Amino acid sequence: MDKDLISNDGANLDFAQLLAALAATATTRRRLLQAGLGSAALSFFGLPAMAAPTGRPGIGFTAISISSDDIVRVPDGYSVQLLYAWGDPISDGPAFRADAGNSASEQAEQAGMHHDGMHFFPWVEDGKPSSTHGLLCINHEYTDDGLLHPDGMADWSHEKTRKSQNAHGVSVIEVELKESGSEFRWQLVRPSRYARRISARTPTRIAGPAAGAPGMRTGDDRRGNVVFGTLANCAMGHTPWGTYLSCEENFDGYFNGLVEPTADQKRYGIRANGAGFRWHEYDRRFDVASEANEANRFGWVVEIDPWKPAQAPVKRTALGRFKHECATLTLASDGRVVVYMSDDQAFEYLYKFVSSDRFAAGDAASGGHLLDVGTLYVARFDADGKGRWIALQHGQNGLDEASGFADQADILIRTRQAADLLGATKMDRPEWLAVDPQSGEVYCTLTNNRKRVSADAANPRAGNAFGHIIRWREEQADAAAAAFDWDVFVLCGDPENPDPAKRGNIKGDAFASPDGLWFDPAGRLWIQTDVSGSVANRGDYQRLGNNQMLVADVASGEIRRFLTGPKACEITGISATPDARSLFINVQHPGEAAGGRSSPSAPLAGSGWPANQFAGVTGGRPRSATLVIRRADGGVVGT
Repeated sequence: MDKDLISNDGANLDFAQLLAALAATATTRRRLLQAGLGSAALSFFGLPAMAAPTGRPGIGFTAISISSDDIVRVPDGYSVQLLYAWGDPISDGPAFRADAGNSASEQAEQAGMHHDGMHFFPWVEDGKPSSTHGLLCINHEYTDDGLLHPDGMADWSHEKTRKSQNAHGVSVIEVELKESGSEFRWQLVRPSRYARRISARTPTRIAGPAAGAPGMRTGDDRRGNVVFGTLANCAMGHTPWGTYLSCEENFDGYFNGLVEPTADQKRYGIRANGAGFRWHEYDRRFDVASEANEANRFGWVVEIDPWKPAQAPVKRTALGRFKHECATLTLASDGRVVVYMSDDQAFEYLYKFVSSDRFAAGDAASGGHLLDVGTLYVARFDADGKGRWIALQHGQNGLDEASGFADQADILIRTRQAADLLGATKMDRPEWLAVDPQSGEVYCTLTNNRKRVSADAANPRAGNAFGHIIRWREEQADAAAAAFDWDVFVLCGDPENPDPAKRGNIKGDAFASPDGLWFDPAGRLWIQTDVSGSVANRGDYQRLGNNQMLVADVASGEIRRFLTGPKACEITGISATPDARSLFINVQHPGEAAGGRSSPSAPLAGSGWPANQFAGVTGGRPRSATLVIRRADGGVVGT
């Protein structure tokens, strides 16, 4: 997937005013947010609103060095266990074949490719969440068809299309910590009545304001309320009513677009041949000339109830359509649901959704419907360290028939175009978002944007090769507020780079291209990186090694390296048990080839992981996988 493509090449209505304000300001004001204020957001575990924090635990491990080795490395005193790799059966299904010879039907019962966002849902035992038994929901973002089939993309067929589609989507697996010899190890429960694969072929319900809209209807679905599948599942979120939110990101790459796309198709990057998946050759849904509206049915947040394996996933259209990286949910001071979301492409926007109704803990009727009715907003970051949320609501802020939007469904299907009209701030590839459990501050990774020519306050470097992390505090510490204060938490970079603009201001261990982001229950911020395999360990990145995971103390600003991954991988997908003694992470696309597709004649050219690190693991190809990290003494990870 080429994430350097730009679909937003227009100037927002008041962008010129922002540039003028920047030019008139000798030094851009950096409002530093005050640490230690109380949060009005409620915890998902039914706790009352937090008072002002009395302090945070520090970072309790010795940092490890940068690495370019083809293994996963962690600090002394920690163990790494391989739990679930591409091709592993989700329950009692077929085993992975080293030559990639599994059929499409077998792939539908196995772990998909390219593990990404993930969340652990604990079993509830005696009224308490378990830290030894639960369900893991894991996204499978895309496929490397050079590895997925024995002969790669040669002689493309209906069977290969089905297998590729079945390797996308989401895994739901049941996992348990059990004694094994002299130690405790996590393992899949097989068989499990909860285990299932949701793929690009799974019937999925469409809900919310865009359900049934003319733009959602197709020849196969004249009502516009059911779509087959979810794909490009990147990051995620989870809800206080126990469901998983999987986010559809680079959906455009699966469609064979028109040679001369419409303005709306161009705005979402839909182009001839897409990213070369070739699904359209055997599934006409993915050929825009055959079915113009099918692309409108992707790019949504998908809600999955892991506890109800027979229940269809639901696409929640009130949350807008764009290249969703994540959907981070919190609660406003009055109990309304707030979902923070990002559009992962250069010069795209940050959004939030505020429900109309309140979440009622313990009320069985309070749940997913809250994501169907509410207001979607887009963010504007001003040069004075202030920001505001602008409603993407029909009849407000000039969004009406006169400006080209027929109704609210039209705004939600064409969310990017509506945000353009309102002058939202173009960001440097906004990715994961995380809410500080103590202060309520919201943090967002901005991975990089080499194509930025003009800096602005929130994106302060032109040619931003290394990325940064931004944060904001909502007015009155209320997640539903219309205004906020913001600052830049850290500028990433290499402190030894000869160019001062590329050194960053990291207080601690160097890193670049921040992506995954997660707060542990104690308030430590975990940061995962995604430096492209095309630049890793060379040029400006030659001193930064493989992708890594770090921990930040947001009070002091210190950042310490905890983990390094194998060659050409991305470190992503982080979650933990309630007691924080088991940490789950994902290693995606080890050995990633330039262009994203490996040669089937040399599958191990880029990496031999995980078989080169873990005994008894079937090799033959590099495999994305879920890992469990634990302290040798069983203590809290990170302390």
